[in-house]
Amino acid sequence: MSCLSEVDRHRALGLLQAGLPISEVSIRMNVNRKTIFRLKQRLHETDTVSGRSRSGRPRCTTQRQDRNLVRNHMNNRLLSASASSRQTRERNNQRISANTVRRRLSTSGLRARRPYIGPFLTQRLRHQLTLWTQEHAARDRI
Repeated sequence: MSCLSEVDRHRALGLLQAGLPISEVSIRMNVNRKTIFRLKQRLHETDTVSGRSRSGRPRCTTQRQDRNLVRNHMNNRLLSASASSRQTRERNNQRISANTVRRRLSTSGLRARRPYIGPFLTQRLRHQLTLWTQEHAARDRI
């Protein structure tokens, strides 16, 4: 049942309480029928549908710190993971590695990038590039 979020679990239970059969609920929720059956069974056994705690190493950052990391990287796209790690150390007095920052950004769909150091395109070069692409695009259409 790990594929269902807390909201989806309650939505499925609402559909079941409305009188829909398990097969219909599983089709509407786009999950296996057995998932809905287990959800219903767990509700009857434990009177709750929340996920159980699992074994494993506890997270070193809170959800709030994760949101702050993402917000900092959205504001400064060229911020590296190691620089972000140092800032977190200064702000929260807590050590996290650059790999932890990369993982947190990855789960939110971002990447820590190194800034590109290279030649900037001058106005003249940009104009020449535009002409070249237009010329080649015209050739490809023919």
